[in-house]
Amino acid sequence: MGFGGISIWQLLIILLIVVMLFGTKRLKGLGSDLGDAIKGFRKSMDNGEGEKPAAAVEEPKGQTFDAQVRKVEEPAKKD
Repeated sequence: MGFGGISIWQLLIILLIVVMLFGTKRLKGLGSDLGDAIKGFRKSMDNGEGEKPAAAVEEPKGQTFDAQVRKVEEPAKKD
């Protein structure tokens, strides 16, 4: 028994049909493109977890306010 009830022979027949339909050059190109995509994904994941060089780290810039605390006085009562 293979994967989910598919035997080894059935997998080989499916592989043979795929090779006949697409050809070895197209499958080789597809495999290399897939490998490059996986490498790029892993590289981007590694960079996101603190692997950045010191020059590439930027502080988030938000709005700053230059404010002073003032005491609010009650208005003078007129008699």
